[in-house]
Amino acid sequence: MTEDVTEEVTAVEISKEEELSEEVGKLKDQLLRTLAELENYRKRAEREREEMAKFAITGFARDLLTVSDNLRRALESVPEDHEHPEKLLKSLVEGVEITEKELIFAFKKHGIEKIEPLGKPFDHHLHQAMFELDESDQAPGTVVHVLQPGYQLNGRLLRPAMVGVVKGKNNGPTLQESDTLPT
Repeated sequence: MTEDVTEEVTAVEISKEEELSEEVGKLKDQLLRTLAELENYRKRAEREREEMAKFAITGFARDLLTVSDNLRRALESVPEDHEHPEKLLKSLVEGVEITEKELIFAFKKHGIEKIEPLGKPFDHHLHQAMFELDESDQAPGTVVHVLQPGYQLNGRLLRPAMVGVVKGKNNGPTLQESDTLPT
């Protein structure tokens, strides 16, 4: 009888071992399939990210094409020989102003905002001081001259505004508006 019990226990152990081996095989297969799916997903996500980065400015570019077209039309509308240059100049200025309005609209549509620093305190996050002026009627650190406007894209600085600032007290030598910059 012990021999029968031993054979039964051995048979049960072999059966359980086969079941466990089969279960391990299924789990390995499932793991390999999951890893393959994950790798495919990673590659697909990378391709999509590259596509998005490549074509992210498509809408902005389309909007600027009309601005470019209008500038070209304005330039082509100027005849080489014209009897009334003052009328021609007025018409050209009007066309360029309309084109500028289209450009500003395209900028706003895509989150690009002009930085308006004139009369405001200097902010090193938004402005780049190019020179200092002695202005008695303005507080020190106030922006009193804009050489080049700055721009932000959705609140992130694209380009700082280049400005002239009222000189603070006890500052060292600085350039005056009449001074020339070294080249």
